[in-house]
Amino acid sequence: MDLNRRQFIKIMGGTAAAFSFAGVILQGCKKSIEKASKSTPIIWLQGQSCSGCSVSFINSSDPPIVDIITQYISLNFHQTLCGGTSDVLIQVLKEAVSKNRKDYVLVVEGAIPVKSKNYCTLSSDKGHHISIGEWVDKLARNAKAVVAVGTCAAFGGIPAARGNVTGAMGVTDFFKRIGLDKPVINISGCPSHPDWIFGTLAYFILKGKPPALDEYKRPLMYFGKTVHENCSNLENYKKGIFAIYWGDIGCLYKLGCLGMDTGCDIPVRKWNDGANTCTKSGAGCLGCTEPVFPDTGRRGLYEHIQAGINKIDQEENPQAHKSSNRLQKMGGVING
Repeated sequence: MDLNRRQFIKIMGGTAAAFSFAGVILQGCKKSIEKASKSTPIIWLQGQSCSGCSVSFINSSDPPIVDIITQYISLNFHQTLCGGTSDVLIQVLKEAVSKNRKDYVLVVEGAIPVKSKNYCTLSSDKGHHISIGEWVDKLARNAKAVVAVGTCAAFGGIPAARGNVTGAMGVTDFFKRIGLDKPVINISGCPSHPDWIFGTLAYFILKGKPPALDEYKRPLMYFGKTVHENCSNLENYKKGIFAIYWGDIGCLYKLGCLGMDTGCDIPVRKWNDGANTCTKSGAGCLGCTEPVFPDTGRRGLYEHIQAGINKIDQEENPQAHKSSNRLQKMGGVING
């Protein structure tokens, strides 16, 4: 299936971004990307994550993932998608380091734990377990670009939530820790949308530079507007119609929707080949593309949570702490 003009414009976030590739549109999207990708292969590492961003990427349907990984990008290494296993697979990484290759884009999915090298390992050498952090350190230094796919890789995400024991962190913070001055392109999201991933990689492959980025180093063509600005419930918000209970018609702000503070184009791009969005389905926005996710509201994912209370609230609100004690006596404690 050929990558046509309509698909290219959609993936690149709309007409403005797409027409910066005038030659590509006129001469043929598929041919241009195929040619460029041969000189810029992708090495994709998976760190501390659920592999959800890879699953999202695999679910790309417009264009299909088969076309993406066989025609539009050159995928040198991916722990889930590679045909090889064991030493044959790891040899790709070893040769990239030993041969001092400088032709690839490094994609990192998942957070990087730093409290122990044994938390997330990828291969071993003479009895020494090689951590994901070591591979990222070695491969990032010569990479043409480093792309953090998913909120875990961009900002730490769920593995780095309050109370975690692994010391997980995003790629940018990891680079600061090891003293590596290397820019990172963040494609946040839990998971990232497949268009965001392919579109960002295609942009860099074709242009040789990142697209315009926001303050969190995310592509503006995908994260330049908030969920709220394009939300299907925006008219209800303007009219003052708010849902009070789940399932009500109206803006979900009073039920905790974080769309006002969350940058991404999901309300117009949609999930599952344009089928639906988080807010349109009535679920509300979780803010999964933002650096504070998932600790929004200051509740630690790996800490015990009491109904309506948490550790920080106890320190700041003694009266709430007394109420919490009453809940405990009544058996109303929720362990998270």
